[in-house]
Amino acid sequence: MKNRVLVSIVAIAAILLLGLGSTVLLIKLRKPPTEATGSETPLRVMGVRVQPEDVRVMITGYGEARALDQVSIAPEVPGRIVEIHPDLEVGGIVPEGETLFVIDPRDYKARLDDARAMVEQSRNAVKRMRTQLANDQERLKTLKRSRDLAKAEYDRLKRLLEVDQVGSQSNVDAAERAYNAAEDMVDQLERALAVYPIQIEEINNSLASAEARMRLAEVNFERTRVVAPFDARVTLVRLEKDQYVAPGLTVVTLADDSILEISVPLDSRDARRWLQFNGDRIADDTAWFSGLDRVTCPIRWTEDKEGHTWEGTLDRVEQFDPTSRTLTVAVRLEGADAFSKDPDQLPLVAGMFCVVEIPGLTLSGAYRLPRWAVSFENTAYVSVDDRLRTVPVEVAWDYGDSVYVSGGLEPGDIVVTTRLVNPLEHSLLDVTFEREDVENI
Repeated sequence: MKNRVLVSIVAIAAILLLGLGSTVLLIKLRKPPTEATGSETPLRVMGVRVQPEDVRVMITGYGEARALDQVSIAPEVPGRIVEIHPDLEVGGIVPEGETLFVIDPRDYKARLDDARAMVEQSRNAVKRMRTQLANDQERLKTLKRSRDLAKAEYDRLKRLLEVDQVGSQSNVDAAERAYNAAEDMVDQLERALAVYPIQIEEINNSLASAEARMRLAEVNFERTRVVAPFDARVTLVRLEKDQYVAPGLTVVTLADDSILEISVPLDSRDARRWLQFNGDRIADDTAWFSGLDRVTCPIRWTEDKEGHTWEGTLDRVEQFDPTSRTLTVAVRLEGADAFSKDPDQLPLVAGMFCVVEIPGLTLSGAYRLPRWAVSFENTAYVSVDDRLRTVPVEVAWDYGDSVYVSGGLEPGDIVVTTRLVNPLEHSLLDVTFEREDVENI
């Protein structure tokens, strides 16, 4: 039994010694790996060496062109339509002063003739009364002379009878009756003359009333013919020949394309920072925007891929919306300037959706970079001693494909313009310069 245990122990020890010897032999036979030499591959990027510049800020906004003036026309008198302008249809152009439509004028012409006759009748009555007044005034002079003669004759006969006992009482009485009759005729005529001014005033009032009715009849007669108040573009027609129309119902809408306007909403922060105000107030007691510089604004139709532009003028501030925090300005364009010198180009017309650029204040000492060179977190990659460094920047304004940085950079800094995704900070860079200087746009 003891011999078996001893044999097992010897066998296990032999196996362990064999394994240990094999391991030592393998370690001695293994060759160490070739030692690698350390090297860093640079990141190839495009870059630009920035310099500060002064640039005129352009505030960009969008709006739809519209005619400044639009007029809704409704008949002012009722009647049947007997005539319509041949171009009175949507999109048609009716020159200023030409007839749009005519309402049957016969009834209104008859009323006008009647009113004119009444006026003439009243005028004749005034003339007749004035003539009669003049005649009675002359007649009064004659009656007074006759009265005076009758009184003188009465006084003479009475004196002869009473003093000289010449004549008779019947002659004196007859002379007195003649004098009294003459005096009575003078009194009656004087009372009639006193009433003449009142009668003349009444006739004049009747004449004024007749003239007022005549003027109303003239106006109503003129209203049967409706003319274009300006060179008008027709935008709405609800009218047919022989149709009966009533006053107050809009039948035609006209647009005056001689002046176009575009309402442009702007972010109130951009407006506050960049809009130019010269400080001249229209009224000191009116709390509204005034003194806005009427600068020239380039206008482009958004559908025009060739980039044709028109020039409008910043006119005024229309409104402020506290909900959306937008300030709406009006840009005005003369109709004559809406055409292009290129006959192949369409004119700027009402309804076109446009992009408007409004020149603002000057941004001083800014660095222009491609938009993609600045992250949404307002950081940029800068090459410092050929190493990548991330720096925070302050974006003052973005325009098109460029952004203008007012803080975070120094003159001569090398900004990486290649789009990078999560690069390692302090990575080695191999920068290829796009340009040495920033150009003004």
